[in-house]
Amino acid sequence: MAASENQPTPAAGAYEIDPAASTVRFDTRAMFGLLPVRGTFAIRQGRITVAEPAEASSVQVVMEAASFESGIEKRDRHVRSADFLDVARHPEIGFRSLRLDRSGAETVLHGELTVRGVTQPVAVTLGPVVQEGERLTASGTTTIDRYAFGLTGAKGMTGRHLKIALDVVAHR
Repeated sequence: MAASENQPTPAAGAYEIDPAASTVRFDTRAMFGLLPVRGTFAIRQGRITVAEPAEASSVQVVMEAASFESGIEKRDRHVRSADFLDVARHPEIGFRSLRLDRSGAETVLHGELTVRGVTQPVAVTLGPVVQEGERLTASGTTTIDRYAFGLTGAKGMTGRHLKIALDVVAHR
């Protein structure tokens, strides 16, 4: 994990992600793009390994598929069902990084996201990565195309793209 050129790189080592202090939020649109839908997923566990050089750093995260929450229970049950996430057969959503690219002020973490047994590449644009003692905080954003994961139900009624925002807290 790397900071931007204006920030120092955090100390090398392994940092365990704190699920209670970290959030995974999503934004999409429903009803032919007319209505905003926002919600969250819960992180079960994860690890950030800061390496030297920073480009060799890695991230692994496991989220609970059943933790999908949008604030409307009927919709949440439907998304958790076999029609979409199929949490009974695929209880986890996983991410593992493959490489870290730094270009000017932008840092992008490239990796693989696995949803419902389908793995696709994803690029997370990192925001500030800050170390305060043994605590590391990081943020990032990406956009996911649910069709790429075979989640093609309710075309038109449910947004195809999800904007994901991550706020992660980890400790050594």
